[in-house]
Amino acid sequence: MMNAVQSEGQSGRGPDPQRTGPIVVRDVICPGCADLCDDLELTIEGDRIVGMQIDCPGAREFFLDYRIEQISPMVRGNEVTSEEALEEAARILAKARYPLIMGLSATAAEAQRRAVELAEALGGCLDVPYSAFYGARALALQEVGESTCTLGEVKNRADLVVFWGSEPRDTHPRHLARYAVHPPGMFLPHGRTDRTLIVVDVRQTPTAEEADLFLEVRPGEDYEILTALRARLKGRELDRAEVAGVPLKELESLLARMKRCRYGIVFYGTGLSMSRGWEQNIHELLLLVRELNAFTRFSVMAMRGPLAHGNAAGAFKVLSWQTGYPFALSFARGFPQYNPGEFTASELLDRGEVDAALVVGADALSFLPPRAAAALRELPTIVLAPRLHATAQIATVFFPTATYGIGAKGTMFRIDRIPLRARRVVDSPLPTDEAVLLELLSRLRDRHVNLAPTARDELRVSLRHLKEMRGLR
Repeated sequence: MMNAVQSEGQSGRGPDPQRTGPIVVRDVICPGCADLCDDLELTIEGDRIVGMQIDCPGAREFFLDYRIEQISPMVRGNEVTSEEALEEAARILAKARYPLIMGLSATAAEAQRRAVELAEALGGCLDVPYSAFYGARALALQEVGESTCTLGEVKNRADLVVFWGSEPRDTHPRHLARYAVHPPGMFLPHGRTDRTLIVVDVRQTPTAEEADLFLEVRPGEDYEILTALRARLKGRELDRAEVAGVPLKELESLLARMKRCRYGIVFYGTGLSMSRGWEQNIHELLLLVRELNAFTRFSVMAMRGPLAHGNAAGAFKVLSWQTGYPFALSFARGFPQYNPGEFTASELLDRGEVDAALVVGADALSFLPPRAAAALRELPTIVLAPRLHATAQIATVFFPTATYGIGAKGTMFRIDRIPLRARRVVDSPLPTDEAVLLELLSRLRDRHVNLAPTARDELRVSLRHLKEMRGLR
Protein backbone atom coordinates (compact mmCIF):
# COMPACT_ATOMS: atom_id res chain seq x y z
CA MET A 1 0.00 0.00 0.00
CA MET A 2 1.42 3.44 -0.99
CA ASN A 3 2.28 5.83 1.80
CA ALA A 4 -0.20 8.71 2.11
CA VAL A 5 2.64 11.25 2.11
CA GLN A 6 4.71 11.06 -1.06
CA SER A 7 8.13 12.67 -1.37
CA GLU A 8 9.62 14.61 -4.25
CA GLY A 9 13.33 14.50 -4.90
CA GLN A 10 15.72 17.35 -5.56
CA SER A 11 14.87 17.90 -9.20
CA GLY A 12 13.83 21.34 -10.44
CA ARG A 13 10.36 20.11 -11.36
CA GLY A 14 7.33 20.89 -9.26
CA PRO A 15 4.95 18.31 -7.83
CA ASP A 16 3.50 15.77 -10.23
CA PRO A 17 -0.15 16.78 -10.88
CA GLN A 18 -1.05 13.09 -11.36
CA ARG A 19 -0.17 12.23 -7.74
CA THR A 20 -2.84 12.17 -5.08
CA GLY A 21 -2.56 12.92 -1.39
CA PRO A 22 -0.06 15.17 0.40
CA ILE A 23 3.35 15.63 -1.18
CA VAL A 24 6.53 16.52 0.72
CA VAL A 25 8.88 18.75 -1.28
CA ARG A 26 12.39 18.99 0.18
CA ASP A 27 15.29 21.42 -0.22
CA VAL A 28 13.07 24.32 -1.20
CA ILE A 29 14.57 27.82 -1.48
CA CYS A 30 12.70 30.49 0.49
CA PRO A 31 12.59 34.00 -1.06
CA GLY A 32 10.98 35.34 2.13
CA CYS A 33 14.19 37.26 2.90
CA ALA A 34 17.57 37.85 1.27
CA ASP A 35 19.19 34.83 3.01
CA LEU A 36 17.35 32.52 0.57
CA CYS A 37 17.54 29.53 2.92
CA ASP A 38 17.55 26.37 0.82
CA ASP A 39 16.62 23.72 3.39
CA LEU A 40 12.85 24.10 3.66
CA GLU A 41 10.54 21.09 3.57
CA LEU A 42 6.98 21.82 2.43
CA THR A 43 3.86 19.68 2.57
CA ILE A 44 1.56 20.30 -0.38
CA GLU A 45 -2.02 19.23 -1.00
CA GLY A 46 -3.26 20.04 -4.47
CA ASP A 47 -2.38 23.68 -5.11
CA ARG A 48 -2.04 24.59 -1.43
CA ILE A 49 1.00 24.57 0.86
CA VAL A 50 -0.34 23.16 4.12
CA GLY A 51 2.79 22.52 6.19
CA MET A 52 6.39 23.55 6.75
CA GLN A 53 8.91 21.96 9.10
CA ILE A 54 10.86 25.18 9.91
CA ASP A 55 9.43 27.85 12.20
CA CYS A 56 10.43 31.05 10.43
CA PRO A 57 8.05 34.04 10.30
CA GLY A 58 9.37 35.14 6.91
CA ALA A 59 8.98 31.68 5.37
CA ARG A 60 5.61 31.19 7.05
CA GLU A 61 4.28 34.43 5.59
CA PHE A 62 5.69 33.67 2.15
CA PHE A 63 4.59 30.03 1.83
CA LEU A 64 1.75 29.31 4.24
CA ASP A 65 -0.12 32.52 3.42
CA TYR A 66 0.16 31.76 -0.30
CA ARG A 67 -3.04 31.22 -2.21
CA ILE A 68 -3.58 31.11 -5.95
CA GLU A 69 -5.83 34.13 -6.18
CA GLN A 70 -8.58 33.84 -8.75
CA ILE A 71 -8.05 37.33 -10.09
CA SER A 72 -8.23 38.50 -13.67
CA PRO A 73 -6.26 41.21 -15.44
CA MET A 74 -7.79 44.63 -14.91
CA VAL A 75 -7.91 47.87 -16.86
CA ARG A 76 -9.02 50.90 -14.83
CA GLY A 77 -10.53 48.64 -12.20
CA ASN A 78 -12.57 46.51 -14.60
CA GLU A 79 -11.84 42.84 -15.26
CA VAL A 80 -10.68 42.17 -18.81
CA THR A 81 -9.05 39.38 -20.77
CA SER A 82 -5.29 38.95 -20.91
CA GLU A 83 -5.33 40.09 -24.52
CA GLU A 84 -7.10 43.34 -23.65
CA ALA A 85 -4.77 44.02 -20.73
CA LEU A 86 -1.66 43.44 -22.86
CA GLU A 87 -2.99 45.67 -25.64
CA GLU A 88 -3.75 48.51 -23.23
CA ALA A 89 -0.34 48.15 -21.57
CA ALA A 90 1.40 48.20 -24.97
CA ARG A 91 -0.64 51.28 -25.96
CA ILE A 92 0.43 53.14 -22.79
CA LEU A 93 4.10 52.33 -23.30
CA ALA A 94 4.00 53.13 -27.01
CA LYS A 95 2.45 56.53 -26.30
CA ALA A 96 4.84 57.43 -23.45
CA ARG A 97 7.70 59.79 -24.24
CA TYR A 98 9.69 59.06 -21.06
CA PRO A 99 8.44 55.99 -19.14
CA LEU A 100 9.76 54.74 -15.80
CA ILE A 101 10.30 51.05 -15.04
CA MET A 102 10.78 50.37 -11.35
CA GLY A 103 10.76 47.63 -8.71
CA LEU A 104 12.41 44.29 -9.63
CA SER A 105 13.29 43.15 -6.09
CA ALA A 106 10.53 40.50 -5.78
CA THR A 107 11.02 38.95 -9.18
CA ALA A 108 13.59 36.62 -10.71
CA ALA A 109 16.77 37.55 -12.58
CA GLU A 110 15.21 36.41 -15.85
CA ALA A 111 12.44 39.00 -15.53
CA GLN A 112 14.91 41.66 -14.34
CA ARG A 113 16.89 41.14 -17.52
CA ARG A 114 13.76 41.64 -19.65
CA ALA A 115 12.95 44.82 -17.74
CA VAL A 116 16.38 46.19 -18.68
CA GLU A 117 15.73 45.25 -22.31
CA LEU A 118 12.35 46.98 -22.27
CA ALA A 119 13.69 50.16 -20.64
CA GLU A 120 16.51 50.26 -23.16
CA ALA A 121 14.14 49.78 -26.09
CA LEU A 122 11.74 52.47 -24.88
CA GLY A 123 14.45 54.97 -24.02
CA GLY A 124 13.06 55.27 -20.50
CA CYS A 125 14.36 55.17 -16.93
CA LEU A 126 15.00 52.17 -14.71
CA ASP A 127 15.33 52.11 -10.94
CA VAL A 128 15.10 49.69 -8.04
CA PRO A 129 13.28 50.25 -4.73
CA TYR A 130 14.90 51.22 -1.44
CA SER A 131 17.63 53.23 -3.20
CA ALA A 132 17.83 55.39 -0.06
CA PHE A 133 19.64 52.41 1.57
CA TYR A 134 21.05 50.44 -1.33
CA GLY A 135 22.04 53.62 -3.14
CA ALA A 136 24.22 54.64 -0.21
CA ARG A 137 25.85 51.22 -0.24
CA ALA A 138 26.41 51.33 -4.00
CA LEU A 139 27.97 54.79 -3.89
CA ALA A 140 30.32 53.83 -1.06
CA LEU A 141 31.20 50.58 -2.79
CA GLN A 142 32.15 52.40 -5.98
CA GLU A 143 34.48 54.70 -4.04
CA VAL A 144 36.15 52.20 -1.70
CA GLY A 145 35.50 48.61 -2.76
CA GLU A 146 34.45 45.86 -0.42
CA SER A 147 36.25 43.04 1.40
CA THR A 148 33.50 40.46 1.47
CA CYS A 149 32.87 36.72 1.56
CA THR A 150 30.10 34.12 1.36
CA LEU A 151 27.75 33.01 4.12
CA GLY A 152 29.49 29.64 4.02
CA GLU A 153 32.76 31.29 5.02
CA VAL A 154 30.99 33.11 7.85
CA LYS A 155 29.54 29.87 9.16
CA ASN A 156 32.79 27.92 8.94
CA ARG A 157 35.40 30.55 9.85
CA ALA A 158 34.08 33.74 11.50
CA ASP A 159 34.89 33.72 15.23
CA LEU A 160 33.98 37.44 15.59
CA VAL A 161 30.59 38.64 14.32
CA VAL A 162 29.54 42.30 14.47
CA PHE A 163 26.04 43.61 13.71
CA TRP A 164 26.11 47.36 13.10
CA GLY A 165 22.80 49.19 12.75
CA SER A 166 21.00 45.94 12.00
CA GLU A 167 18.52 43.70 13.82
CA PRO A 168 18.67 40.37 11.96
CA ARG A 169 15.76 38.86 13.88
CA ASP A 170 13.49 41.36 12.11
CA THR A 171 14.99 41.31 8.64
CA HIS A 172 16.60 37.83 8.35
CA PRO A 173 14.91 35.62 10.96
CA ARG A 174 17.20 32.58 10.59
CA HIS A 175 20.44 34.46 10.01
CA LEU A 176 21.83 33.93 13.51
CA ALA A 177 20.79 30.30 13.74
CA ARG A 178 21.76 29.17 10.25
CA TYR A 179 24.77 31.24 9.24
CA ALA A 180 26.29 33.78 11.59
CA VAL A 181 26.31 32.88 15.29
CA HIS A 182 24.88 29.55 16.44
CA PRO A 183 25.71 26.86 13.83
CA PRO A 184 28.83 24.70 14.23
CA GLY A 185 31.36 25.33 11.48
CA MET A 186 34.35 23.55 10.00
CA PHE A 187 36.75 25.53 12.19
CA LEU A 188 34.19 26.41 14.90
CA PRO A 189 32.83 23.03 16.00
CA HIS A 190 31.10 24.39 19.13
CA GLY A 191 29.06 27.07 17.38
CA ARG A 192 28.09 29.93 19.66
CA THR A 193 30.73 29.23 22.31
CA ASP A 194 33.46 29.56 19.67
CA ARG A 195 32.22 32.96 18.55
CA THR A 196 32.20 36.49 19.93
CA LEU A 197 29.05 38.48 19.13
CA ILE A 198 29.17 42.30 19.14
CA VAL A 199 26.28 44.68 18.45
CA VAL A 200 26.60 48.39 17.68
CA ASP A 201 23.27 50.20 17.60
CA VAL A 202 21.34 53.21 18.89
CA ARG A 203 19.13 51.08 21.15
CA GLN A 204 19.02 47.78 22.98
CA THR A 205 17.81 45.13 20.51
CA PRO A 206 17.01 41.44 21.01
CA THR A 207 20.33 40.55 19.39
CA ALA A 208 22.12 43.05 21.65
CA GLU A 209 20.76 41.22 24.70
CA GLU A 210 22.59 38.10 23.53
CA ALA A 211 25.81 39.92 22.60
CA ASP A 212 29.15 39.63 24.37
CA LEU A 213 29.64 43.37 23.87
CA PHE A 214 27.01 46.02 23.12
CA LEU A 215 27.92 49.59 22.16
CA GLU A 216 25.03 52.05 22.31
CA VAL A 217 25.76 54.92 19.93
CA ARG A 218 24.03 58.27 19.99
CA PRO A 219 21.66 58.54 16.97
CA GLY A 220 23.31 60.06 13.93
CA GLU A 221 26.89 59.69 15.19
CA ASP A 222 28.03 56.42 13.59
CA TYR A 223 30.50 58.41 11.49
CA GLU A 224 32.26 59.66 14.62
CA ILE A 225 32.57 56.13 16.01
CA LEU A 226 33.97 54.75 12.77
CA THR A 227 36.51 57.53 12.30
CA ALA A 228 37.60 57.14 15.93
CA LEU A 229 38.13 53.40 15.40
CA ARG A 230 40.19 54.08 12.27
CA ALA A 231 42.27 56.67 14.11
CA ARG A 232 43.04 54.31 16.99
CA LEU A 233 43.78 51.49 14.54
CA LYS A 234 46.51 53.73 13.10
CA GLY A 235 47.85 54.59 16.54
CA ARG A 236 46.45 58.12 16.75
CA GLU A 237 45.63 59.47 20.20
CA LEU A 238 42.15 60.86 20.96
CA ASP A 239 41.76 63.83 23.29
CA ARG A 240 38.43 62.78 24.76
CA ALA A 241 37.05 60.16 27.12
CA GLU A 242 34.04 59.22 25.00
CA VAL A 243 32.91 59.31 21.37
CA ALA A 244 29.23 59.52 20.35
CA GLY A 245 28.18 58.44 23.83
CA VAL A 246 30.51 55.42 23.93
CA PRO A 247 33.36 55.43 26.48
CA LEU A 248 36.77 55.31 24.83
CA LYS A 249 37.70 52.18 26.80
CA GLU A 250 34.77 50.33 25.17
CA LEU A 251 35.98 51.42 21.74
CA GLU A 252 39.43 50.14 22.66
CA SER A 253 37.88 46.84 23.72
CA LEU A 254 36.02 46.54 20.41
CA LEU A 255 39.14 47.33 18.41
CA ALA A 256 41.26 44.87 20.38
CA ARG A 257 38.75 42.06 19.73
CA MET A 258 38.70 42.95 16.03
CA LYS A 259 42.49 42.85 15.73
CA ARG A 260 43.03 39.57 17.56
CA CYS A 261 40.23 37.48 16.01
CA ARG A 262 41.10 34.87 13.40
CA TYR A 263 38.27 35.83 11.04
CA GLY A 264 35.87 38.74 11.54
CA ILE A 265 32.71 39.86 9.76
CA VAL A 266 30.65 43.06 10.05
CA PHE A 267 27.01 42.89 9.00
CA TYR A 268 25.60 46.39 8.60
CA GLY A 269 22.02 47.47 8.00
CA THR A 270 19.71 50.40 7.43
CA GLY A 271 20.60 51.90 10.80
CA LEU A 272 23.98 52.84 9.34
CA SER A 273 22.77 54.35 6.06
CA MET A 274 19.44 55.91 7.06
CA SER A 275 21.03 58.30 9.53
CA ARG A 276 23.12 61.46 9.28
CA GLY A 277 26.15 60.74 7.13
CA TRP A 278 24.33 58.43 4.69
CA GLU A 279 26.90 56.86 2.34
CA GLN A 280 29.83 58.38 4.27
CA ASN A 281 29.01 56.07 7.19
CA ILE A 282 29.33 53.04 4.92
CA HIS A 283 32.38 54.58 3.27
CA GLU A 284 34.15 54.73 6.65
CA LEU A 285 33.07 51.19 7.58
CA LEU A 286 34.42 49.77 4.32
CA LEU A 287 37.71 51.57 4.91
CA LEU A 288 37.88 50.26 8.49
CA VAL A 289 37.37 46.68 7.33
CA ARG A 290 39.96 47.07 4.61
CA GLU A 291 42.51 48.41 7.11
CA LEU A 292 41.76 45.62 9.59
CA ASN A 293 43.00 43.16 6.98
CA ALA A 294 46.53 44.35 7.79
CA PHE A 295 46.09 42.57 11.15
CA THR A 296 43.73 39.66 10.45
CA ARG A 297 41.12 38.44 7.97
CA PHE A 298 38.05 40.67 8.04
CA SER A 299 34.98 40.94 5.81
CA VAL A 300 31.85 43.09 5.55
CA MET A 301 28.35 42.40 4.23
CA ALA A 302 25.20 44.49 3.86
CA MET A 303 21.97 43.27 5.44
CA ARG A 304 18.65 44.03 3.74
CA GLY A 305 16.03 46.40 5.06
CA PRO A 306 12.78 45.31 6.73
CA LEU A 307 10.74 45.90 3.55
CA ALA A 308 13.22 44.30 1.15
CA HIS A 309 12.26 41.27 -0.89
CA GLY A 310 14.37 38.18 -1.40
CA ASN A 311 15.97 39.19 -4.71
CA ALA A 312 16.93 42.80 -4.03
CA ALA A 313 20.57 41.77 -4.51
CA GLY A 314 19.63 40.25 -7.85
CA ALA A 315 18.27 43.56 -9.13
CA PHE A 316 21.63 45.25 -8.51
CA LYS A 317 23.55 42.32 -9.98
CA VAL A 318 21.48 42.09 -13.15
CA LEU A 319 21.46 45.85 -13.76
CA SER A 320 25.23 46.00 -13.23
CA TRP A 321 25.74 43.02 -15.50
CA GLN A 322 23.52 44.36 -18.28
CA THR A 323 24.34 48.08 -18.13
CA GLY A 324 27.42 48.58 -15.96
CA TYR A 325 25.42 50.46 -13.29
CA PRO A 326 23.35 49.21 -10.32
CA PHE A 327 20.38 51.61 -10.26
CA ALA A 328 19.14 55.11 -11.27
CA LEU A 329 19.48 54.60 -15.04
CA SER A 330 18.23 56.51 -18.07
CA PHE A 331 18.27 55.21 -21.65
CA ALA A 332 16.91 58.44 -23.14
CA ARG A 333 20.02 58.88 -25.30
CA GLY A 334 20.11 55.28 -26.49
CA PHE A 335 22.74 54.15 -23.99
CA PRO A 336 22.70 53.81 -20.17
CA GLN A 337 23.35 56.97 -18.17
CA TYR A 338 23.81 56.69 -14.42
CA ASN A 339 23.04 59.55 -12.07
CA PRO A 340 21.63 58.92 -8.57
CA GLY A 341 19.41 61.81 -7.54
CA GLU A 342 18.50 62.61 -11.13
CA PHE A 343 17.33 59.23 -12.42
CA THR A 344 16.13 57.64 -9.16
CA ALA A 345 12.41 56.89 -9.19
CA SER A 346 11.36 59.10 -6.30
CA GLU A 347 13.07 62.20 -7.75
CA LEU A 348 11.75 61.56 -11.27
CA LEU A 349 8.21 61.25 -9.94
CA ASP A 350 8.58 64.21 -7.61
CA ARG A 351 9.73 66.44 -10.48
CA GLY A 352 7.00 65.15 -12.81
CA GLU A 353 9.48 64.15 -15.52
CA VAL A 354 8.00 60.75 -16.44
CA ASP A 355 4.67 60.24 -18.17
CA ALA A 356 4.05 56.51 -17.55
CA ALA A 357 5.24 53.83 -15.12
CA LEU A 358 5.70 50.08 -15.21
CA VAL A 359 6.05 48.48 -11.76
CA VAL A 360 7.38 44.90 -11.62
CA GLY A 361 8.20 42.91 -8.50
CA ALA A 362 7.47 45.58 -5.88
CA ASP A 363 4.68 47.44 -4.12
CA ALA A 364 5.90 50.93 -5.01
CA LEU A 365 3.47 52.79 -2.75
CA SER A 366 4.96 51.02 0.28
CA PHE A 367 8.40 52.62 -0.10
CA LEU A 368 8.02 55.82 -2.14
CA PRO A 369 8.01 59.16 -0.29
CA PRO A 370 4.54 60.77 -0.04
CA ARG A 371 4.99 63.29 -2.86
CA ALA A 372 6.42 60.68 -5.23
CA ALA A 373 3.63 58.25 -4.32
CA ALA A 374 1.04 60.95 -5.04
CA ALA A 375 2.64 61.58 -8.43
CA LEU A 376 2.57 57.86 -9.26
CA ARG A 377 -1.16 57.77 -8.57
CA GLU A 378 -1.68 60.37 -11.32
CA LEU A 379 0.29 58.51 -13.99
CA PRO A 380 -0.82 55.78 -16.41
CA THR A 381 0.60 52.83 -14.51
CA ILE A 382 1.12 49.18 -15.42
CA VAL A 383 1.64 46.74 -12.54
CA LEU A 384 2.77 43.12 -12.71
CA ALA A 385 2.22 41.35 -9.39
CA PRO A 386 0.92 38.06 -7.93
CA ARG A 387 -1.78 39.84 -5.90
CA LEU A 388 -3.71 43.08 -5.58
CA HIS A 389 -1.41 45.06 -3.31
CA ALA A 390 -1.72 48.83 -2.85
CA THR A 391 0.05 49.78 -6.10
CA ALA A 392 -1.91 47.20 -8.09
CA GLN A 393 -5.17 48.66 -6.82
CA ILE A 394 -4.42 52.10 -8.30
CA ALA A 395 -2.93 50.76 -11.56
CA THR A 396 -4.33 51.63 -14.95
CA VAL A 397 -3.44 48.10 -16.05
CA PHE A 398 -2.95 45.28 -13.57
CA PHE A 399 -1.63 41.95 -14.81
CA PRO A 400 -1.53 39.07 -12.28
CA THR A 401 1.63 36.97 -12.50
CA ALA A 402 3.01 33.84 -10.83
CA THR A 403 5.04 34.05 -7.62
CA TYR A 404 8.67 33.13 -8.20
CA GLY A 405 9.75 30.39 -5.81
CA ILE A 406 6.21 28.99 -5.54
CA GLY A 407 4.34 29.01 -8.85
CA ALA A 408 7.35 29.75 -11.06
CA LYS A 409 11.03 28.89 -11.10
CA GLY A 410 13.77 31.46 -11.50
CA THR A 411 17.24 32.63 -10.48
CA MET A 412 17.71 34.73 -7.34
CA PHE A 413 20.78 36.15 -5.63
CA ARG A 414 21.44 35.59 -1.94
CA ILE A 415 22.64 38.34 0.40
CA ASP A 416 26.25 37.32 -0.37
CA ARG A 417 25.56 37.54 -4.15
CA ILE A 418 25.50 33.78 -4.70
CA PRO A 419 22.91 32.86 -7.38
CA LEU A 420 20.41 30.17 -6.44
CA ARG A 421 17.72 28.57 -8.58
CA ALA A 422 14.29 28.84 -6.94
CA ARG A 423 11.93 26.01 -7.84
CA ARG A 424 8.29 25.76 -8.78
CA VAL A 425 6.52 23.85 -6.02
CA VAL A 426 2.87 24.23 -7.07
CA ASP A 427 1.20 24.71 -10.42
CA SER A 428 -0.02 28.19 -11.23
CA PRO A 429 -2.28 29.27 -14.09
CA LEU A 430 -0.63 32.69 -14.14
CA PRO A 431 2.20 33.70 -16.50
CA THR A 432 5.59 34.78 -15.21
CA ASP A 433 6.80 38.39 -15.14
CA GLU A 434 9.36 37.44 -17.78
CA ALA A 435 6.66 36.11 -20.14
CA VAL A 436 4.55 39.26 -19.82
CA LEU A 437 7.53 41.57 -20.40
CA LEU A 438 8.56 39.58 -23.48
CA GLU A 439 5.01 39.82 -24.82
CA LEU A 440 4.99 43.59 -24.27
CA LEU A 441 8.27 43.90 -26.17
CA SER A 442 6.86 41.85 -29.02
CA ARG A 443 3.68 43.93 -29.23
CA LEU A 444 5.60 47.18 -29.22
CA ARG A 445 7.71 45.97 -32.12
CA ASP A 446 4.58 44.75 -33.95
CA ARG A 447 3.14 48.26 -33.61
CA HIS A 448 6.26 49.59 -35.38
CA VAL A 449 6.93 51.79 -32.40
CA ASN A 450 10.02 53.94 -32.90
CA LEU A 451 11.95 52.18 -30.17
CA ALA A 452 15.17 53.77 -29.01
CA PRO A 453 18.33 52.18 -30.46
CA THR A 454 20.07 49.91 -28.03
CA ALA A 455 23.74 50.23 -27.21
CA ARG A 456 24.35 46.96 -29.07
CA ASP A 457 22.57 48.34 -32.15
CA GLU A 458 24.70 51.48 -32.07
CA LEU A 459 27.85 49.39 -31.65
CA ARG A 460 26.94 47.25 -34.67
CA VAL A 461 26.28 50.36 -36.79
CA SER A 462 29.55 51.96 -35.68
CA LEU A 463 31.54 48.81 -36.50
CA ARG A 464 29.88 48.54 -39.90
CA HIS A 465 30.74 52.15 -40.72
CA LEU A 466 34.30 51.60 -39.51
CA LYS A 467 34.69 48.58 -41.79
CA GLU A 468 33.30 50.50 -44.75
CA MET A 469 35.69 53.38 -44.12
CA ARG A 470 38.60 50.97 -44.11
CA GLY A 471 37.36 49.22 -47.22
CA LEU A 472 36.64 45.99 -45.32
CA ARG A 473 33.67 43.79 -46.11
